Parts: sequence; C-alpha cells; structure tokens
Amino acid sequence: MKFKRRQFLFLSSLSTIGLGFIGCVTRQAGKTPGIDVSKAATPPNPAKNNSLLRFVSVADTGTGDQGQYAVAKAMTNYHSKNPYDLVVLAGDNIYTNGEMEKIGAVFERPYAPLLKQGVKFQAALGNHDIRTANGDLQLKYLNFNMKGRYYTFQRDHAQFFVLDTNTNADWQKQLKWLEQELSTSKAPWKIVYGHHPVYASGVYGSNPTFIKNFTPLFQKYGVQLYINGHEHHYERTRSINGTTYLICGGGAGTRPVGRSEWTEYSAEKLSFAAYEVYADRIEISGIGTDNSVFDKGVIQLKSA
Repeated sequence: MKFKRRQFLFLSSLSTIGLGFIGCVTRQAGKTPGIDVSKAATPPNPAKNNSLLRFVSVADTGTGDQGQYAVAKAMTNYHSKNPYDLVVLAGDNIYTNGEMEKIGAVFERPYAPLLKQGVKFQAALGNHDIRTANGDLQLKYLNFNMKGRYYTFQRDHAQFFVLDTNTNADWQKQLKWLEQELSTSKAPWKIVYGHHPVYASGVYGSNPTFIKNFTPLFQKYGVQLYINGHEHHYERTRSINGTTYLICGGGAGTRPVGRSEWTEYSAEKLSFAAYEVYADRIEISGIGTDNSVFDKGVIQLKSA
C-alpha cells in the first residue's frame, strides 16, 4: 500500500518489553473494537460554582513563525480575561531539531507576556525535541519546568502525569512508573499528557500500541483526560472507556483532519485548548486565533 502522507513508525526494539512497536500507526476510519464510546453529556447551562483550577494546553508550537505568534497572542488575550498560571506544553517545543539556541525566537518572545505574569509552562518532549542531545538540554531549561523525561505534578484537585512518548523512551521503566503513580494518586482528577496521540483522525491516526498499553491503565485508575499534540489539528473525542482524548497540535501550523466514530469535534485550526476544573466536571474550550470559542465540551468527574 502506498501512502501519500508520512507514517509514524515505532521501533521494533521496543518489542523486548512487550509493547510490539512493529508496524506503523494507522488512521482509524471505522468502529474500533474493544472500546465503549459514550457521548459526554453537555448541559446547555451547567450550574456554575467555584472553579478549582484553570489551565490551557498547546502543542507543536516551536516554529517562531506567524502562526505561533497568532496563537500565543490569543493565549495572552484569554489570560487577560480568564487568568491562568499553567500551560500544558505537549511537545515539539523547538523546530526543527530541538536546537536550544532558538529558544528566544520560538518560546521566550512569543510567550513573553505570559511569562512576565508568572504563567508556568510544563513541557513534554516531542519527536523533534529529541533530535539534539536527545532532548537533554530542554530538560535543563528552567522555563520548561521538566522534572525528568517523564514526571508528575499536582495542582489543587488535579494531578498531571507527563509522559515521554518518543520511540527511544525507556518504556519498561516508564509504564511501571506510570502505574505506580496512578495507583497511589489521591487526586480526584487525573490528567495524562504526552506528545503522541492515542486516538486521532489526522495524518498519523490512532496508535494501536498505545491503545493496548495505555488505555487499560487509564480505565483501571480513572484517568479522565489525555492531552497530546503531534497531529497538527484540534480534536476532542467522546468518552472512551471513561477517558476523553484531546489533541491540541495547532499551536503554530495545521494539517487536515477527518472524523472517526468516536470523534466529538475536530477542526483544522490554529488554536489552543482551555480548561475550567470544577469539583464535578472539567469544561473544555477550543479557542482560535480570532479569540472565538469554536468547541465546548464537558468531562464529568465520574465519566466511566
């Protein structure tokens, strides 16, 4: 079969840990066996109460070009009206090869207004980031706030679990760590993020190996949300076995996206995602460079 677009290959060396990274990630077009898809209930006027946490996410940002600055400006505009102090930065932070000498153009200048106001970026490593020194220089960069190649941190009632989803990751050690951290977490909200998708309807499509290895852990330990980039579009799934999957890879450029049977909303848009965390729900907004909200979704605390 001849593909018109790039395939995302996972190295067979990972087979030693039973992950089966042989073959390519394929686009999911029809019904996916073994998953329970339920449409999240979205009340027309959800009862308002005190927000516990507000944060935003964006990925595939580090170009330093007009698209990135447009999204950064929209993020700054949103902050001026809805203050937040956390940005989930889901990889490919520096194009094209993770060169730290570009950090001013691709990070510090675009997000200067947010950085000056104390907004904290928590980064994950993307596939472009590891092309220089395997991403080690980014790990040391203070404004990315990375505690390691994978790490966890907590904000109020939410605990975040940040993954290294690259092909050369230490998967045996990382999956053991993830299960240990999830099993001991007392946080009512569990949010996992990394660069590569689990479910996606874009150029690379869904990742069968990640579906096999991540989703049972997410279901077992009640992970309500997985955030990623790599696909340069916006896509929000319905609840799949209790987890919503959110792609926010339109941080600087876009590529086409379709729909799958589990897709709730998808769009080829320069954009970021914003999240309002309440005691009983997370409200998600997809926001474009015109500052308009083009998608709204709700994740219930008990979404399984």
